[in-house]
Amino acid sequence: MSYSPHPSLLLLSLVFSSSVLAAKAPSQARASKAAKPVATAPAPVPVVELAHNLGEAGEAHLQAVVERFNREQGAALKLVRLEKDAKPALLNLVRRYDLDEVLSNPRQFVPLHAMMSKAGVALKDGELSADLKAGVVDAKGKLVALPVAYSTPVLFYNKNALRKAGLDPERPPQTWFEMQGMLDKLQEIGFQCPYTSSWPVWVHIDNVSSVSGVPATTDKGQLAFNGLPQVKHVAMMATWQKAGYFRTFGRRAEASEHFREGECAMITTDSREHTEFRDARGVELGVAPLPYHDDVYGGRRNTLADGASLWAGSGRSPAEYKVAAKFVSFLLSPEMQVEMIRQYGQLPLTAAARSAAGSKVLQDDGTQSLRIAFDSLQGGGARSPMRVANIDAVRVIANEELEAVWADRKPAKAALDTAVARGNAVLNAKPALKKLQPF
Repeated sequence: MSYSPHPSLLLLSLVFSSSVLAAKAPSQARASKAAKPVATAPAPVPVVELAHNLGEAGEAHLQAVVERFNREQGAALKLVRLEKDAKPALLNLVRRYDLDEVLSNPRQFVPLHAMMSKAGVALKDGELSADLKAGVVDAKGKLVALPVAYSTPVLFYNKNALRKAGLDPERPPQTWFEMQGMLDKLQEIGFQCPYTSSWPVWVHIDNVSSVSGVPATTDKGQLAFNGLPQVKHVAMMATWQKAGYFRTFGRRAEASEHFREGECAMITTDSREHTEFRDARGVELGVAPLPYHDDVYGGRRNTLADGASLWAGSGRSPAEYKVAAKFVSFLLSPEMQVEMIRQYGQLPLTAAARSAAGSKVLQDDGTQSLRIAFDSLQGGGARSPMRVANIDAVRVIANEELEAVWADRKPAKAALDTAVARGNAVLNAKPALKKLQPF
């Protein structure tokens, strides 16, 4: 006997089954939809700024570096002008003569080592040459900025001029006294500018003092460049000026153009300028250490290293600091160090870069000045972090007093005494200017 369900029960069963199926359908559809990955837009690349106040040629070189970084790292670093009193950009390339602006507003900057740490990018500062850390380390020896383009004063000379004067072009002067005799012979053959100098305070105050073993500043942040060695040197330059051996053209690098044009036979200036003298008119370039005074007790000492450094602005986002940290690592890479040595003449920052600078590939570019420069530092480039040339107001005073001596308006002793007294009055009124460790 067969069993047939009641029609009402059959209807109820169909309704229930339909409800269950209807309930499952949207649930399964949602599950299927959720299983598909949802495409998300890539995070935007932050546009970050690198501020500078370089000249036209320097800006073109820096732009090439930035473009290479953007291309290789997929970044959006942008060059802007470094404006006085403006809020710092994320990255700021600051030359030595603009450093006191940084020191007067330390809260607007973040230490380099702290920025790199927060960005999670290793800063191998132990690989950096100790000669080049002057003024960019804190009390614990940690980097607060990157010494990007450092150099030290050397003597450049025109070998062709020495030949015409009957002098050996491979034997440049070692002492200032020896140099005087050579300048006399150069004048005899018609040179109206046997010798000139760019950056007179940097060369003739800071570095002549250092080479003589009598630093221009004390450990307590006071000026002291009016000692006997400095007075004798400035007095000698005054006699050279009267004799026509020494000509000055300005307070910065104005003299360099006169050497490039073949007008001057010798010049003391930054070692990095060998890249700008490569095509000097009628000049076969020679390079030698900055001369010294052999009558100073203790013999020749070291020159000083200084130049442009890279500082990080405060108050930026983690993403922006990540880009800045990558740029720092990019600059320290072996490839970029070699390129910057070749193109800009800077002293190599790392041991690997220094080794490359001694290789044939760089020697072919005439970078003998790099070896001369490092030999001149003698491991002492990081000493005496406070430099007369780095403090605007003090440098202006020193220039004024030097010019008074060379124009025969003041004796050397009186001028240097006045410069020291005036400069110390400025420093004592603004104690923050006495130190180069703002953090």
